[in-house]
Amino acid sequence: MFKRYIGDRAFYRHVLGVAVPIIIQNGISNFVSLLDNIMVGQVGTVPMSGVSIVNGLLFVFNLCVFGASSGAGIFTAQFHGSRDDEGIRHTFRFKALVCSAIALIGIAIFTFGGKLLIGLYLTGEGDAATAAGAMAYGLSYLSVMVWGFLPFALTNTYSSTLRETGETFVPMLAGIAAVLVNLVLNYILIFGHFGAPAMGVEGAALATVISRYVELAIVAGWTHMHREKNPFIVGVYRSAYIPGKLLGSITKKGMPLLVNEFLWASGMAILNQCYSTCGLDVVPAMNISSTIYNLASVVYLSMGNAVGIIMGQMLGAGNTEEQVRDSNRKLITVSVVSGLLFGGFMALISGLFPRIYNTTEEVRQLASMLICINAVMMPFNSYTNATYFTLRSGGQTLVTFLFDSCFVWACCVPLAFCLSRFTDLSILPLFAICQGTDLVKCALGAFMLKQGKWIQNLTT
Repeated sequence: MFKRYIGDRAFYRHVLGVAVPIIIQNGISNFVSLLDNIMVGQVGTVPMSGVSIVNGLLFVFNLCVFGASSGAGIFTAQFHGSRDDEGIRHTFRFKALVCSAIALIGIAIFTFGGKLLIGLYLTGEGDAATAAGAMAYGLSYLSVMVWGFLPFALTNTYSSTLRETGETFVPMLAGIAAVLVNLVLNYILIFGHFGAPAMGVEGAALATVISRYVELAIVAGWTHMHREKNPFIVGVYRSAYIPGKLLGSITKKGMPLLVNEFLWASGMAILNQCYSTCGLDVVPAMNISSTIYNLASVVYLSMGNAVGIIMGQMLGAGNTEEQVRDSNRKLITVSVVSGLLFGGFMALISGLFPRIYNTTEEVRQLASMLICINAVMMPFNSYTNATYFTLRSGGQTLVTFLFDSCFVWACCVPLAFCLSRFTDLSILPLFAICQGTDLVKCALGAFMLKQGKWIQNLTT
């Protein structure tokens, strides 16, 4: 029975070839984000709260860019499987145009509405001076971060296309270079080393923006300099032409992904706002727990990307349903096992990690308990993540829309809103109940995988 869930050496060699570069890139990125977070945390609890709130809001923008490129990416992976370079060229154009438009819209929203958005998270019980300080630090951080929106959007366009066409090393290398630049500049600009002024949270933002331009220069430069390996890039900017039929298909399949990522991310932002009503200590505690969770979840999240890429290539290449199902079952097993292992790791260090931060004992204890709740849920998160990318690989974007963001808005958001406003629940039971809704998603995901409607070749 267990053999159905375990692959041979060739299978794991292929999986690791796709997943490891993504894991390394995301791992280094999240590790540097962790160090970045710790550095800001050394400045104090109030600056950390302001930066944490802004990063939660920027998460919505980041996922919108990801969703826009992912819709076209379904077709990119399958065009690569059928060796159609012209099709890849058109999907690249679609990504570049839509992601750039999202960046410009994001700049406008955060420039004119940043103060209102940050203020939504400062309504919990606590000192008024603390709330005002968090607002000031958040606005300073945000005013610099918006300058990195456009390079982030274009980097996503290049990197996602390269991954979907089998080139995972260069995006990994560019990501590593960017996070190292970010780390070094954080040390210099936040604290004022080597003669630089001590800029605090603005220094952290400036370091991030510079690193994004570095990443774009590397990934775009390599793509254009190696046209023989990337024939899709030849003539890609000579026009904005995309065949009407393909544009309609990408819009039909991809728009639910874009809307899904926006609604899911905004749903997460609202959940965090509901949690923040339990007190101002919740914001820094959530920041600490989410930082270690983001690092520990790198493997299973990267495996989700690998699942989407491998399944898309298999479907585009015309593999049989039995072959596709067999590989998918084994891929999901790898993802869940990674969730178990790293969830255990989080539980082990839950009492130690918060002590790195320059904050109060109350915040540390609260963060420790939140980490434990996340650790318990990680295997279930890994299953739903792999299921999401499986369904998406076959173009089931409407289903993933219902499975992902609709579930958040129909179940999680109303639950969190009602419990935070109309009960006396503290943050720990409130957070545990809301996170526990993923158990329902696991059951829904298993049902949809078994149905098999996602097994379809979109290139024919």
